[in-house]
Amino acid sequence: MKRKLFLFIACSPILLFSQGFQVNLQGQKQQGMGGAGSALMQDGAAVFFNPGGISFLKENSINVGANAVIANSAYLDANTNSFARTTSPLATPFAAYAVWGPDSCKLKFGLGAYTPFGSIVSWQDGWTGRFALTSLKLQTIFVQPTVSYKLCDKLGIGAGFVFAHGDVELKKDLNLYDANGNYAKADLKGSTNAYGFNAGIYYQPCSKLSFALTYRSQINMKVKNGTATFTVPPSLNANVPSGPFSSSISLPSVFTLGAAYSVNQKLSFALDINYIGWKCYDTLAFDYKNNTSSLPDTKLPRCYKNTFAFRYGAQYWINDKFVARAGMSISLTPIKDGYVTPELPDANRLNLMAGLGYKIGNRFMVDASYTFENFKRKDHNLDLNLDGTYKTYISAMGLSVNYKF
Repeated sequence: MKRKLFLFIACSPILLFSQGFQVNLQGQKQQGMGGAGSALMQDGAAVFFNPGGISFLKENSINVGANAVIANSAYLDANTNSFARTTSPLATPFAAYAVWGPDSCKLKFGLGAYTPFGSIVSWQDGWTGRFALTSLKLQTIFVQPTVSYKLCDKLGIGAGFVFAHGDVELKKDLNLYDANGNYAKADLKGSTNAYGFNAGIYYQPCSKLSFALTYRSQINMKVKNGTATFTVPPSLNANVPSGPFSSSISLPSVFTLGAAYSVNQKLSFALDINYIGWKCYDTLAFDYKNNTSSLPDTKLPRCYKNTFAFRYGAQYWINDKFVARAGMSISLTPIKDGYVTPELPDANRLNLMAGLGYKIGNRFMVDASYTFENFKRKDHNLDLNLDGTYKTYISAMGLSVNYKF
């Protein structure tokens, strides 16, 4: 019983900042093209995709968009054949950008607010993994003021300071129960602020071809005053006391090499290759203020690995008003066998995307995108005593409005 309690406590909210909760929905044009956008400058989302390319944007603009994400997972236990599903509510990640600067000036400024990590997960009552997770709410908001400078007609550089804020609430059952057979419960909440940067180089050797090199820094998230609330039988209150805890984890750096080619004024292609530094998530450690023999500080290995993502897409202007987009991405999971958890049963993913854009006059444009993911992962997590197969479907619909001035 004590061992299972220790394992539950080891899986605190900060874990959820670092698993496969990377939300790649930072621009509707780019999303419709497989998430590739570092070398094809189209709108203010360049603040996120490549600060070096902002100085090549022809107009000042304001861009606001959001997504509706429906994610459902199912789990089949290998030992009991029990079956469970998630009952997760709708998630709504957003992105907003502004870019401005005089037409004749080589210096431009940008500001972005976006949600690069987040999830809402809720498993049905009484499921096999309830001692690992019953529900999760996670949101991060990054704010990024940015400066971009055009060194010459072919080369631009840029960088942005990133302020990151995160909120999380995680609930689980404990393998303890009262006289009526009701399981004990735990509710863990935490908030944190952190800092980082986003930098990029944009190179356009000719009008049809462009290249990009970008780096988004590792961000160290530290929860200093998280609150752990344990609802246990009264006789165990002293053994499992509620109270504050602290923890830390690092969000991975992302190194991107990008290229874009415009066949003509109507047809363009884009490619991004991401190298993601997930290896920074090596150990999960927690410091509880109110330690007891049943509530010690913990250190557990996570042993994530660095990995790649490949994003490719195309867009075609049907006429002066309508543009169609399509793309795909391949994302390799950083989670090794034996470490998969129900917060996100990550796996290698093949994502399919499509999008449409409609130009309204000379100043407005509306863009929409759709993303579909379908992946499966079989794993035996010894720490959580979960041996089974997860299957996940994710559907994301997005819409943005762009205003040029």
